[in-house]
Amino acid sequence: MQKFEIVDKDAMGRICRIETPHGRIETPTILPVINPNIPFISPNEMRKFGAEAVITNSYIIYRTMREKAIEEGVHSILNTDMPVMTDSGSYQLMVYGDVEITNAEIVEFQKAIESDIIVPLDIPTPPDAEYSTALNDLEITLEREREAKRLVSESNSLLALPIQGSTHPDLRRISASEAKKIGGDIYPIGAVVPLLDTYRFKDLARVILEVRSVVGVEPIHLFGCGHPMLFAMAVALGCDLFDSAAYALYAKDDRYLTVYGTKKLSELNYFPCKCPVCSSYSPEEVRRMEKVEREKLIAQHNLYVSFQEIETVKQAIKENSLFELVEKRVRAHPNLLAGWRLIREYAELIERSDPKIKRKFLYTGLDSIYRPAVKRHGRALLNIKWDKEELVISTDFGMLADLYLRPVFGPVPAEMLETYPAGHAEIPDEVEREAIESAAENLLNFLKNNPDKKFRIYVSEVWVDHLKNLPPNGELNVLS
Repeated sequence: MQKFEIVDKDAMGRICRIETPHGRIETPTILPVINPNIPFISPNEMRKFGAEAVITNSYIIYRTMREKAIEEGVHSILNTDMPVMTDSGSYQLMVYGDVEITNAEIVEFQKAIESDIIVPLDIPTPPDAEYSTALNDLEITLEREREAKRLVSESNSLLALPIQGSTHPDLRRISASEAKKIGGDIYPIGAVVPLLDTYRFKDLARVILEVRSVVGVEPIHLFGCGHPMLFAMAVALGCDLFDSAAYALYAKDDRYLTVYGTKKLSELNYFPCKCPVCSSYSPEEVRRMEKVEREKLIAQHNLYVSFQEIETVKQAIKENSLFELVEKRVRAHPNLLAGWRLIREYAELIERSDPKIKRKFLYTGLDSIYRPAVKRHGRALLNIKWDKEELVISTDFGMLADLYLRPVFGPVPAEMLETYPAGHAEIPDEVEREAIESAAENLLNFLKNNPDKKFRIYVSEVWVDHLKNLPPNGELNVLS
């Protein structure tokens, strides 16, 4: 059975199909966290929100209902036929420092209860840990993953091999490289919740990008990421799966999730949403409810908005507009924007995954300059051969010219004004200075690459300061 298939992609985001013993999971998606001992929203109820799989904690099941789970299986315990991923107790290990079970015992237990996706007992090293501590924890994690591989090799279950290494990029790469050698089906990125809780999105983005650079095309699960404001960016950086306890944890504190951040119920006069919950009640009506009823309604909204954002991300992948969506979403918080702009350091990695042909290029601001399409256009210009000895370049599209000068892209051959990316680009008349600088850089490179040609360049006043260093074969003229 082929366990993994890529269906569509954009940026480094993908729509994938993962086959499990209990059915297919289409990614990107969220696995809602289910506590088997605290009924709140049942796994089968999760279907109406859009869930295709859930995640639960095998260590809690082991401690509280071991014999029943072995006899009946985890799907019976949770009363669902959806795929179930089982975490191993690493969270408890991180919080309490120890768990009363070995790696082999918890892996064998997950096999016995017929988990669809098994996770070994990795060591979650928090951010900013000493290098020696992170390395030691990683070595233990890798040894446990090798053990898990041996134990699961004869099973139909998928194996998730967590990637650890704290905030040390080289350790994250080592972890990913060794996990790949062991051979997992899914590669969860662990111990990032403290980064999420403190809005350290630039550190989070670097961890994701380092892991994706090594893991290649295999599925990545971002452990503990359940806020919808993060999904678009995380998917565009290469994440496929998320798990969410946030829908319930935030609800218990009267916190209401949106794609732009978190709202306190006490602050809301109107609901900025038309999900079934928000369409049926006003904030004041929800505030007057008993705590148990209020928590459940807020949790339902949190699930609706989370899965709605996943659908929005998937549609953006289908339309090849994921860059545009992310550029809108990251403006919800300055730290998100800082995290996204890290893509400048990983341009080659992103370009390898991003489709070369799309429907259009919609300029949303400064960050649009960093898309792979811009660099590709600049390189493509250098490969064009010209028969004419003298060429005209103009910013005035009403003027007869060989090439037209566009912000962001630079020179665009007249024959390419109807093609992607530069021809199909929607760019406003007024743009940031950096958009002109990007275009000017491509123009200068183009002129230098054709030293035997003469170029007459006609530009509006806004371009003049950026074109003071034209090579000798360029003649600058200012349009009146």
